[in-house]
Amino acid sequence: MWPLIVLSVPIVLTNLLMVGYNLADTFWVGRLGQAGVSALSFSWAIIFLVISFGIGFNVAGTVLVAQNKGAGNLDGISRVAGQTVTFVFLLSMLIGIVGFFLTPSMLRFIGAEPGTLEYDYALAYTRTEFVGMPFIFAFFVFQSLLQGWGDTRTPLYLMTFSVVLNVAIDPFFILGFQDNVIFAWFGLEALEARLFALTGFDGWAVQGAAFATILSRGLAAGIGIWLLLSGSVGIQLTRSDFRLRMETVKQLVTIGAPASIEISTKAFSVTILTALVALAGPTAVAGYGIGTRVTSMVVLPALGLARGVETLVGQNLGARQVDRAKRGVYAAAGLVAGCFLLFSVFVYALADPIVGVFITGSGATEVTAIGAEYLRIISLSFVFLGAFYIVQGAFRGSGSTRIAMGFAIIGFIVLRPLLAYGLAEPLGMGATGVFIGDALTNVLIVVLAGAYLLRGTWTDNVIEEGPGPDPEIDAGDHPTPVSDGVEDD
Repeated sequence: MWPLIVLSVPIVLTNLLMVGYNLADTFWVGRLGQAGVSALSFSWAIIFLVISFGIGFNVAGTVLVAQNKGAGNLDGISRVAGQTVTFVFLLSMLIGIVGFFLTPSMLRFIGAEPGTLEYDYALAYTRTEFVGMPFIFAFFVFQSLLQGWGDTRTPLYLMTFSVVLNVAIDPFFILGFQDNVIFAWFGLEALEARLFALTGFDGWAVQGAAFATILSRGLAAGIGIWLLLSGSVGIQLTRSDFRLRMETVKQLVTIGAPASIEISTKAFSVTILTALVALAGPTAVAGYGIGTRVTSMVVLPALGLARGVETLVGQNLGARQVDRAKRGVYAAAGLVAGCFLLFSVFVYALADPIVGVFITGSGATEVTAIGAEYLRIISLSFVFLGAFYIVQGAFRGSGSTRIAMGFAIIGFIVLRPLLAYGLAEPLGMGATGVFIGDALTNVLIVVLAGAYLLRGTWTDNVIEEGPGPDPEIDAGDHPTPVSDGVEDD
């Protein structure tokens, strides 16, 4: 248990800081009123989907590095890492270009109406995020490779730097130097007036949040790639390591494509649910958007622990320690269940003030009421959702990404939309029906995935056996480098 916690805590903190980007954006965009928050909700339904799809290929890098390290196959680490960087960078370029041109169609699909302020805000924000997609993905791939190696602290330090920078520049990029509450808080109205007189800059509104995020993530990504090239983080890359080889690309796709589909199903379900909530109007979308951001922060311990489970399972299966891998999964599930019971009570009791922090101005009362209703309903299913993330982490760590994909599709693409739509439309429950359908899905899917986990057939690892585990490594305690041979599940 302790090695898993040591491995996972920095991942949890890193993910918590990552949500800091979104919470900071939501807080400052909330100063623009309901239209700004609605626009961010529409945009995030798209951006979350795209980023989730790309993260799946980073999972492939994590799994290959972790399993090869556990097996004692050290030679393939740099090749896998370098080619993962190249592959993900090229993928992010493609996604950015396609996404930029398809943004109007995607916004209309999820219910944003052209000609409205919400649509104009969302269009500018989403397209700016697509332009910066390579910078966003670059940090994710650095984080994933270091996680597979066993270093979860360095990404935490870089993420801290990035989020602090984002929080510092967000209000100025969004609100500019006129009527900016930051200056009022510190009694610097005279400085504000002088800066505005010199620059005339009154902010980029919602688009400013995208600029701030890309700048802060881009700087962190640049430092991360430099650390990989310098060899100071354990993995050392050379120019030849970045050259794509068909064998490694096949391995990345074999593991990464199912993982991408699996991870992006959650994001796609949010996109679908946003479209269903949009039937109730932009105010409902704003409340739902704030609620989902709060929920994304609450579930971070489970997501971080699931990533730790990926590494622990990968290294232990690589070292042929199947029982140790299973014990780690069960311990993680129990830990998450206990924590999430407390989270449920906290969020249910304080739903209204939590949502109220993120919205002021026009429509704030209505948005707060809807967002709080969502949080009270969804909080009742937190324990089940957290356990499901742990189970999925076990499947991914074993290389069984197609199994994880299958359960994600069943839960997030089949059950969640059907239940949400059935309760919202035929039964006439509106946005409340969407929220209840979301919560019911969390219960049903962990029952299905947990039953399969208990069968135990997921423990076959995916790499070719190497010289055996490094005698200096207690698998699951101290991660180190891995090979690149992959078999089908």
